[in-house]
Amino acid sequence: MELKFNDLTKQFGSLTAVDHLSLTMSKGVYGLLGVNGAGKTTLMRIICTLLKPTGGTITCNGQDIFTMDAEYRKLLGYLPQDFGFYPEFTVGDYLSYIASIKGIRPAVVKKRSRELLEQVGLSKSEHQKMKKLSGGMKRRVGIVQAMLNNPRILILDEPTAGLDPSERLRFRNLISQLSADRLVLLSTHIVSDIEYIANEIWLMKEGQLVQKGTCGEIIRTMPEKVWCCVVDKSMAEAFTAKYGVVNMKSEAQGVELRMISAGKPTENAVCVEPSLEDVFLYYFGEKAGENNASV
Repeated sequence: MELKFNDLTKQFGSLTAVDHLSLTMSKGVYGLLGVNGAGKTTLMRIICTLLKPTGGTITCNGQDIFTMDAEYRKLLGYLPQDFGFYPEFTVGDYLSYIASIKGIRPAVVKKRSRELLEQVGLSKSEHQKMKKLSGGMKRRVGIVQAMLNNPRILILDEPTAGLDPSERLRFRNLISQLSADRLVLLSTHIVSDIEYIANEIWLMKEGQLVQKGTCGEIIRTMPEKVWCCVVDKSMAEAFTAKYGVVNMKSEAQGVELRMISAGKPTENAVCVEPSLEDVFLYYFGEKAGENNASV
């Protein structure tokens, strides 16, 4: 399975939401990382044929996805950030409804639904009403509806939005299991969602990819820019205003700061190994953005 973007562009009036992207995707997990408004959802909606590009193409195994039409959508599973449901439907009713829209035979969907509900830990919730489910349970039902047709391409837009840390961990483990034999594109602005499960990470800003590669490759794009130091509490606010501060921790002798800076910010600062969270601040944080202009 291969998806190929060739000079893909989407404009809304004077706004360019997706700006001349050329990429190739195959089996595995792709993490699309960026702040809100970066163009992630627009890109995903184009991949799902919900929006047509202004320019460029997407091909699936060499065929244009819009020309393939229903043949392509049979390969597709999609979990939008906000998916609608009738609150009075039970989980089973909801999945049967979605299956009918996808053209899946009732005999098939009943067996498939139960298998998937067991896989996501909801086997006892089939007869529970959707409105009674927690946020994490609803997201898991969302994964099940996306997987009903056993898609070869799985598109997940902010799948862990609003979930607590334990639910996010469960969700990441589930995505890892599902990615064994399919292409998964996961969009998020939460670094930890993709740091450990993505085979390739894309950093998207203002419709363009500013970096792509494995987690390690992306981290290596910013050597000697992450510093740790302890400063007097009275100086902490000034450092926060001047630099991209990733973390601040109060100590007995002052405040320990972890910050992004092109040069050594203070005499006692020690250069440390960057993390993906540091990279995120470097490319997307306000103060980091100012530093980027000069390095």
